[in-house]
Amino acid sequence: MTDTLALLKLRRSVPPQFLTAPGPDESQLGDILTIGARVPDHGKLAPWRFIVFSGAGRDKAAEIVAQAFKAKYPEADAEKVAFERNRLLQAPVIVAVVSTAKPHVKIPEWEQELSAGAVCMNMLVAAHAMGFGASWLTNWFSFDRAVLTALGLGADERIAGFIHIGTPTAAPADRERPVLADIVSHFGA
Repeated sequence: MTDTLALLKLRRSVPPQFLTAPGPDESQLGDILTIGARVPDHGKLAPWRFIVFSGAGRDKAAEIVAQAFKAKYPEADAEKVAFERNRLLQAPVIVAVVSTAKPHVKIPEWEQELSAGAVCMNMLVAAHAMGFGASWLTNWFSFDRAVLTALGLGADERIAGFIHIGTPTAAPADRERPVLADIVSHFGA
């Protein structure tokens, strides 16, 4: 338990621009995805799925984002388009966690969406435990239906997050955390 608590206390997000190769190999990625899927899942619906972006697939996805940005902002200069393209080119491996939540007779969609969020968090912790850096991001293209369709999402699917995974180029600084007294209350006290 001590090792687990220490890991959770020390885990920090590493922005994609500070992630480089190597990323997880196929076996390590399989472990990260398996651990990601070990979350609370009322009804055993598995209301999420994964899309892995690496190698040529990462390049293709980055180009989809760049073209969508150019279509939205035709006045954007080449530098801005390159910046948007680069969002999916920094970390060596990126996993989209796709929420497949849908109406169910017993399990509210909100619970299903929370389960997808738990998948993202489990993946961050697993990557950190393996010695990688990772971050959970969305960005504008996570909500752009044309991009989502081009990435293979169905009309009723959404991105819970893009998990960027790689080797940190520097130790991430910690950020200020909430003061517990400001966010904790005790009912009936």
